[in-house]
Amino acid sequence: MMTNIIETHSLTKGTGSQMRVNHLDLRVPEGCVYGFLGPNGAGKTTTLKLLLGLLRPTDGTITLLGQKMTDKNRLAILKHTGSLIESPSFYGHLTGLENLQIIAKLKKVPAGEITNVLQTVRLYEQKDKKVKQYSLGMKQRLGIAMALLGNPRLLILDEPTNGLDPAGIQEIREFIKNLPVLRQITVVVSSHLLSEMEQMADMVGIINHGTLIYQGSMAALEAQGESLEEVFLKLTGGGDSL
Repeated sequence: MMTNIIETHSLTKGTGSQMRVNHLDLRVPEGCVYGFLGPNGAGKTTTLKLLLGLLRPTDGTITLLGQKMTDKNRLAILKHTGSLIESPSFYGHLTGLENLQIIAKLKKVPAGEITNVLQTVRLYEQKDKKVKQYSLGMKQRLGIAMALLGNPRLLILDEPTNGLDPAGIQEIREFIKNLPVLRQITVVVSSHLLSEMEQMADMVGIINHGTLIYQGSMAALEAQGESLEEVFLKLTGGGDSL
């Protein structure tokens, strides 16, 4: 039976009219690509920051990798996760390889892993080029390579296709789609691009105004003969465009 690599119970951030995340019960099965969807300001990034311990919840619990997260075990659990939240940061005057060497030292992972992640994100041939000469898509892939150092079991990506042209979006989409097989990893990816999620995700969660309004498999939607866009518009009343 497939286990959940992420479970939250009544996860909440904020109070009253300032409720940014409202009693979320997430269930993310191990080995899938989980698409976390919602309009800008819906609470996606706040939720991901809560999962990573970057924000403290007002209420509720988080279980990652089978362990309930506490102040005592948070760092130990997060050693098995990788993340790219908002825009990746680099040293533009250094090469892609040199940037990864710095992160490898900070994470205390063997330098031998660098070649592996460079090959995974298809940047090995550009590893000696200065990052300031990278395209936006290459920078996104380098950020994902940094997140993959340490061979995490869980990868959390916040809007990884933001700002990319159609070719860059397709490249990142195909890469993320194949990660569970290539790296035996679970991927949670937030986005406001419905069409991309339909082609990338195994499971989806839709959040609106901080509330989880749908969670289920893409296969279940297809069996109902509905598109992700139709479900989104029905659940939100069409009031929030993506």
